Amino acid sequence: MASDKVLKFESGNWADEVEKAATPVLVDFWAVWCGPCRMIAPIVEELAGEYGDQVKVGKLNVDENQAVAAKYGVMSIPTMLVFKNGQPAERIVGFMPKKELKARIDAVLA
Repeated sequence: MASDKVLKFESGNWADEVEKAATPVLVDFWAVWCGPCRMIAPIVEELAGEYGDQVKVGKLNVDENQAVAAKYGVMSIPTMLVFKNGQPAERIVGFMPKKELKARIDAVLA
């Protein structure tokens, strides 16, 4: 599932890894049974490699971490949130081609 570049976020490490992060964070809210989530997973891995230290990239399993998903109003998956200064700065819902996804992330970084 996750490469060494894609982190595993969960309720236990959420505050330190996401809310207190010094760099922007891309969080992929997903579930094992979600087909579109599996389709976007390789793109998320590619982005983790491309952004390197510029953006922290990780995945949060919504079935295992329902409280975190609920806190940010994640109602359908895949949903990706880009956090900046501990707050959601961009919300991407559903599958999106890599080029469009990268443009949305780059807009937050600009």
